[in-house]
Amino acid sequence: MIGIFDSGVGGMTVARAIEQFCPGYPLIYFGDLARMPYGPKSPAMITEYAHRNTDFLLRQGARLIVIACNSAASVASAQLRSRYPERIIDVIDPAVARAAAVSANGRIGLIGTSATINSGVYAERLHRVRPDCRVYSQACPLLVPLVEEGWLDRRETKMIVRKYLHPLRDKQLDALILGCTHYPLLKKVIAPRIGRRVHIIDSSVEVALHLKAVLDGDEALRTLLHAPETPSRFYVSDMPAAVASLAGQIFGRTVHLEKTDV
Repeated sequence: MIGIFDSGVGGMTVARAIEQFCPGYPLIYFGDLARMPYGPKSPAMITEYAHRNTDFLLRQGARLIVIACNSAASVASAQLRSRYPERIIDVIDPAVARAAAVSANGRIGLIGTSATINSGVYAERLHRVRPDCRVYSQACPLLVPLVEEGWLDRRETKMIVRKYLHPLRDKQLDALILGCTHYPLLKKVIAPRIGRRVHIIDSSVEVALHLKAVLDGDEALRTLLHAPETPSRFYVSDMPAAVASLAGQIFGRTVHLEKTDV
């Protein structure tokens, strides 16, 4: 199975995109809602959570891990790759590659959690693939709790998004990376407030396309993971009132969530 973890429901946008681009590959998802959000926590604590989440997914039968949490990918992906022999994919490199490719003027914006922004990993990887680019980053710590609360189209959410994006609007951006998998759920709020000329880079779509390319190029991995008769499973460490409704909105169907603790 393909294992996916996130701090909450945001990673379900990745799971849904993988379903769309990689049909026939069962998923096992873990959303750590009991400890959400990861963004304000220390790198050491986020790394500990990432190890626990990966161990849980492997025990459940995962043979490939997708880190669908930008905060965890920013601070823990290197340690996870050094510890586990299984293939590990994170959401950062596919989004970086897409932003570098579509940006004409090299002025790229990034919004994410405090942990993601403070890590500097996006800027580092962008400069590695496109040395001439300028990266303008903005931490948006309130957006994950708003999404988890289901406040996707509330007036308060629109006001907060406008305030966060205001420092980026005069930077002449032509690409904006949504550096958190919760943020695609706010794409309709973000897009008009950053400007119509700005390419919005949805990391959930980009990681699904990257995974498809990996599977297309690796017959052994395809054989290992392809099991169209096996149902996907979705686990959460807490079951807030809004989570089932949000999961249904993301997948366009009722999703059976199982509560567990890693």
